[in-house]
Amino acid sequence: MKKTDLPDLVIEALRHLGGQDEIVPIARYIWERYEAQLKASGDLYYTWQYDIRWAAQKLQDSGTLLKTRRGARSIWKLT
Repeated sequence: MKKTDLPDLVIEALRHLGGQDEIVPIARYIWERYEAQLKASGDLYYTWQYDIRWAAQKLQDSGTLLKTRRGARSIWKLT
């Protein structure tokens, strides 16, 4: 697995979670399904939770994702 795979995993997680959610359920979804691949990915294993924020920014820049605020929490939503 590579960092460039993460945007697709964020999209997959959000689709599974009904199209929008906070980062913790998104990260949990990815970990529960891709733990082995993340562990085998070298340095990405140590940075993937940071890197899914990078992936979300890429998706937002492309118009695929909208980040909104609910109080102090950020909600990621597929457009």
